[in-house]
Amino acid sequence: MGNGTSIGRVRGLGSAKTGSHHFWYQRLTAASNLLLMLWFVFSLAMLPAWDYDTVFAWLSSAWAAVPMLLLVSSVFYHAKIGLQTVIEDYQHDETRVVLMILLQLVYGGGWLFAAFSILRIAFTGTPA
Repeated sequence: MGNGTSIGRVRGLGSAKTGSHHFWYQRLTAASNLLLMLWFVFSLAMLPAWDYDTVFAWLSSAWAAVPMLLLVSSVFYHAKIGLQTVIEDYQHDETRVVLMILLQLVYGGGWLFAAFSILRIAFTGTPA
């Protein structure tokens, strides 16, 4: 009664043709997280000790700093995509925009802090 035809109600509510982008990036970052985490655990297991100086010296090497940057980037991006999907799927009012902005700020800031810390260790090579 006054709602129009079935096709009229459905039109405009279908796929926006952008969901596969997040789907594939989520799978790619999951695979890279698996590989990089295996590298990380294996590398730490091969260290002679786990004290501060040993781990700091290990992370000062480019052979450890570059994969660690890749790991941090992959983990942060994977988490951001996952939470963005949850917000897009389940938040339907005005707070959706605020949550998306907060998501960008939190994950961007977290990644920036982690990347800066790794690069500082890698480039200076001296404990603070």
